[in-house]
Amino acid sequence: MQEHPFAAYVRILARGKSQSRPLTIDEADAAMTMILRGEALPEQIGAFLMLLRFKEETAEEIAGFVRAARRLIERPTTAPKVDLDWSCYAGKRRQLPWFALSARALAGTGVKIFIHGTEGHTAGRVYAEQTMRSLGLPIADTMKAAAETLRVSHLCYVPLDKISPVLSELIDLKAVLGLRSPVHTISRMLNPFDAKYVLQGVFHPGFNHVHQQAAALLEQPHLAVFRGEGGEVERRPQKPLDVLSVHEGRLETESWPALMDDPRQAHDDTMDLSRLVRVWRGEEVDDYGLAAVIGTLAIALKLLGRATSQEDAHQLAQNIWQNRDQK
Repeated sequence: MQEHPFAAYVRILARGKSQSRPLTIDEADAAMTMILRGEALPEQIGAFLMLLRFKEETAEEIAGFVRAARRLIERPTTAPKVDLDWSCYAGKRRQLPWFALSARALAGTGVKIFIHGTEGHTAGRVYAEQTMRSLGLPIADTMKAAAETLRVSHLCYVPLDKISPVLSELIDLKAVLGLRSPVHTISRMLNPFDAKYVLQGVFHPGFNHVHQQAAALLEQPHLAVFRGEGGEVERRPQKPLDVLSVHEGRLETESWPALMDDPRQAHDDTMDLSRLVRVWRGEEVDDYGLAAVIGTLAIALKLLGRATSQEDAHQLAQNIWQNRDQK
């Protein structure tokens, strides 16, 4: 029986401790191209993803996977310039998605933001699409529709299954395999509109280095990644954090201090999204939420080059919040 072409990529990862090795960037590109084109069998895909999960993916592998995925995305022939790519792939379960108010406030200053994410891969979490709907923010069901929305608006969300149905199906395999796969990282790094600036959050601290190094390999001009609350792009105000960045090929790490004295924060038992609306309108005050919003906004402003220091970024973030359109 003739060997299946994809078997070679499984074999590279599974030949034992002494002979297994990571994929090169070109091998990762070729393997993901086969998967996305439907040229690999389900058994091979499951084995491949879990082998990667077991050994943990390298920056070269992620860069190759992303390169393949970007090449196969159907993009609009004409699209507006997007300033900031903002990915939302974790979902929130302990705190409300305060980051949505950060993005909304930033968009109000004229920054064009494309948000993309996925829904429902883990039970009991609040995801980006339902958050966007609760705030009345634009959601598009195709990349073409997103481009049209971004021509007249400064913010738009598109779910992953409308960008790459195959990647969305692969993420949903978490319920079958019992573990996340590298597809979460790949999807976070898609940047479908080639935004000059990319902002990402991760849950596991070790993965921020992979994101940073993969971005450099992909020649992403500017990126910032940090361990966010629940894995989203949201600053945990009661914790200090490291923000890893790429600026025109230069890799940096910057430490940001905690914004609150008490390092503990009780879980939000209700996760009532209507509270986001009330806080936005100034009808309710939430000290933790406000610190998360302004702290996240400050990191975005520093990435965008609108502030040269953390202090200036934080002050500008406060000014933007105080002068937001509360409608």
